[in-house]
Amino acid sequence: MPRIVILTHRHDPFENANYWLGEVAGIWRRNGFDVRVLHGPGPLDDADVAVLHVDSTVVPESHLAFIRRYPKVLNGRVVDTSKRITSNHRVSPGDGHQGPVIVKTNRNYRGRREATLAFKGLLPQRLADIRPNYSTFIKETVRAVKELMSPGCPGLLRGYAIFESVRQVPRHIWENPDLVVERFLPERRDDGLYCVRTWLFLGAQERNTLFYAKDPIIKSSNIIGREPLSDVPKELRSIREQLGFDFGKFDYAISEGRVVLYDANRTPTMGHFAKDQCRSIVELLSQGIEAYL
Repeated sequence: MPRIVILTHRHDPFENANYWLGEVAGIWRRNGFDVRVLHGPGPLDDADVAVLHVDSTVVPESHLAFIRRYPKVLNGRVVDTSKRITSNHRVSPGDGHQGPVIVKTNRNYRGRREATLAFKGLLPQRLADIRPNYSTFIKETVRAVKELMSPGCPGLLRGYAIFESVRQVPRHIWENPDLVVERFLPERRDDGLYCVRTWLFLGAQERNTLFYAKDPIIKSSNIIGREPLSDVPKELRSIREQLGFDFGKFDYAISEGRVVLYDANRTPTMGHFAKDQCRSIVELLSQGIEAYL
């Protein structure tokens, strides 16, 4: 019987969240695998393969040291998924970029995961400042966007500040190490709808899908259509290899003839998608473990 260990952060709500891996683990169990979830480092639980599933931007060293004691580890090299590591289209004040830009937090999900743990005293207190700092950033930026916005510049969308040029980005954004500025490179269809491509994978098993919406910032909650994609760009596969991903989800686009990686996620969730809609994808991903056993 294959034995699989899933290592989460001690305070990750793995069983009560809609993680893709949680659903995949259910398939493994139904197929007779012995699957165990370890909440943080502890006694070494014998297993054929371990999966690193720590839902934070940077994996704590204690978790890395623990999971590397297993013979095979999925995502063992994916230590840091911050935008400064994964983004291939960041800009700086003097690099000569002329087009629109978008402001994001360096940490995943606006740093909310780390901030929540810090407020509970489970991480350094300085990380708790992310939430109020981001709130202040939004308030200040709303005012700046309204003053600087011109026709064709979206402004503030779903919490993301978008500026028509680098020159319009307020100084407090450049000086905030928790924020990054990227080229705003949306993909659009001929009918004007915006697109995002999502590549879900576990080992060699994968699902590549094009989603579209009316807004440039596309989330599972505002998608109005989708279609399957057959090919994953070679550039994206190279990025996956460089970052060390065995399992995860990449959100990307094809904009101005180039591959633009929006987000690289080692602990993806299903978002607002119904689990019944995702059953075939879960079944497909579950087969990806075979190559590691």
